[in-house]
Amino acid sequence: MPVITFEAGAMSDDVKAELLTRLTDVAVEVTGIPKHLYFVSIHELPDTHIAVGGVSVADIKRDLKSRQT
Repeated sequence: MPVITFEAGAMSDDVKAELLTRLTDVAVEVTGIPKHLYFVSIHELPDTHIAVGGVSVADIKRDLKSRQT
């Protein structure tokens, strides 16, 4: 059973539903493995648990917001 795991920050239910469908559809198209065999999961991570270049996403968002005001 193929497994697809998608990790990201918080997303709306609509976005998650579209990801589940489209990730599965693309994998089926590329591999030819039947859709019913795929297991797809989405793991949402808080911004304080994700970092880019050693800086948390929460801090990056805070910095960007302060530059806009």
